[in-house]
Amino acid sequence: MSQTPNRPRSGGARPADAAKAAPAKPAAPLRLGRPRRRLRVGLVALAFVFSLYGGRLIQLQVTDSAGFAAKAAADRTADVTLYATRGSILDASGKPLAESVDAVDVIADPLVIAQAKQNPSVYASKLAAYLGNPPGSFDVAALRTKLANSTSQYAVLARQVSPDVWKRIKALGLAGITGNSDPKVVYPQGALAANAVGFINSEGVGAAGLEQEYQSMLAGSDGKISYQAAYGYEIPTTGINEKAAVDGTSVQTTIDSNIQWAAQQALDAEVRSTDAALGTVVVMDPRTGAVLALASSPSYDPTNLAAATSEQLGDPAVSDVFEPGSVAKVVTMSAELQQGVTNPGTKVVVPPTLNTGDGYTVHDDDPHGTEHLTLNGILAESSNIGTDLTSLQLSPNNMAERNAILYDYFSAFGLGRASGLGLPGESPGILAPAADWNHSQQYTVAFGQGLSVNAIQATSVYATIANNGVRVTPNLVKGFVGPDGSFTAAPAPMRAQVVSPQVAKQVSEMMESVVSDAGTAATAEIPGYRVAGKTGTANRFVASCRGYCGYTASFIGYAPADSPQLVIGVYVEGPQGANHFGGSVAAPVFQKLMSYALQERGVAPTGAKSPDLPITW
Repeated sequence: MSQTPNRPRSGGARPADAAKAAPAKPAAPLRLGRPRRRLRVGLVALAFVFSLYGGRLIQLQVTDSAGFAAKAAADRTADVTLYATRGSILDASGKPLAESVDAVDVIADPLVIAQAKQNPSVYASKLAAYLGNPPGSFDVAALRTKLANSTSQYAVLARQVSPDVWKRIKALGLAGITGNSDPKVVYPQGALAANAVGFINSEGVGAAGLEQEYQSMLAGSDGKISYQAAYGYEIPTTGINEKAAVDGTSVQTTIDSNIQWAAQQALDAEVRSTDAALGTVVVMDPRTGAVLALASSPSYDPTNLAAATSEQLGDPAVSDVFEPGSVAKVVTMSAELQQGVTNPGTKVVVPPTLNTGDGYTVHDDDPHGTEHLTLNGILAESSNIGTDLTSLQLSPNNMAERNAILYDYFSAFGLGRASGLGLPGESPGILAPAADWNHSQQYTVAFGQGLSVNAIQATSVYATIANNGVRVTPNLVKGFVGPDGSFTAAPAPMRAQVVSPQVAKQVSEMMESVVSDAGTAATAEIPGYRVAGKTGTANRFVASCRGYCGYTASFIGYAPADSPQLVIGVYVEGPQGANHFGGSVAAPVFQKLMSYALQERGVAPTGAKSPDLPITW
């Protein structure tokens, strides 16, 4: 068997191996981009970028240069408010009832504190020891939060601290803590005349009484200091711009502080003793219309507003209205005398009741049989029936005309319209046009029911009689004291002759019979002085009980009756118990206060005797 000889292993490769070992084809040569094109694109891109920078540069330096410069200046401008000193409210003698005193706002610059590497917690602890009322009661955590806010350069830590407290804080030498003058209002005589003076709210704005009425005048206008600063420090040589503050003008009132104090004491005692809901006293000079005292009870202390109720913060002398009751009979009788249909001695038969028809019957407070009274006696005994009977004589055959005449006199005496005193929140009361009187009002208005008045209006009626029939608009402001101390008198009040001097004298002499043993106000007598006045006891309308609940007891009078110097109105609403009459509740307050006021103002008795007018026939 023949064998195929072995092929040598060295030498040529096998076909497959030969294929693997074959050399690769050379790669295509790398072609470079066109350099000119690349340069053009690069130049365009650079031009675009430079155009953006150029445009922004033009905007900054040309187009908006003024605006950006102003913004930059504003960003480094520091402003400090120069607070105006608020004007004072003064009594008639110039003593302050409300005034501004020096005080300082404590200010922090948290950025400066941070840059000085000071610890806000340490600052807070040190400052809190002097702040708060009492000192040391301030919220340390709240202080720390304000002091640690380094994004701020202005934080008010405390407002209106006393100069002594600020002196102690300043002595600590704390970087970034400054003080800014900010006067605050205080009330040197406490609660005296608080309802008339009013108060300012937490924003320093008058919110009641004269503080509100004369807000813009009292406030003045704040000023400002502006300077350039960096990191909270003034930049030297940049200059300071200052707009000076204009201090407020003071308001001088007609209030006699001594009489005001006596009025408040007497009224508070009577309101407490009768458990009344409200009391008001008005003292006026009938010759000038000046209000010498305006007291309300309960009142409030403007230095402690948190303890006051919302009802106490107003002024009931102008805002609270009530049915005047028998004190309005003076208006009705003035109308009769002026129209010539009666005289003080006119004889009237007064029956036990007066049936007016339509189901309405007029009664007197005290039941009685048939009485024979003069017009003077009707006023002295405060007879509703007698008042209605005589008032019908204004137009015996035409009720509509009689009502219109009566309405005109009530209006002329100042009822149904604002008194003119100028305190905020005044109610004009209610006096419906005569054509709108219903059947009962045609009889009740004459003796003081079916209409409503405020205390100023009612007192002004008697001031008009005391002033020979001339109504002088009630006023509470004597004048104004400028920041430079100059005094400007308030405009003279309006004057109007309502009834003749002869009629005023007749009515005044009739009112002296009221303040006698035969009248309803013997408790108003003042030994040595002639006193004229009138009691009132009216049903009291109370919204909460949706009707008449209780009474309003009042007495208005003046002295000396033959040369009147002072008029006092006393109004006690809602006295409790059987003792709710004007003669027993309000007249004693009048007697006590008038006795004091006559002595305080040095008014001597005239020495003349009261006329002895007949009461019965």
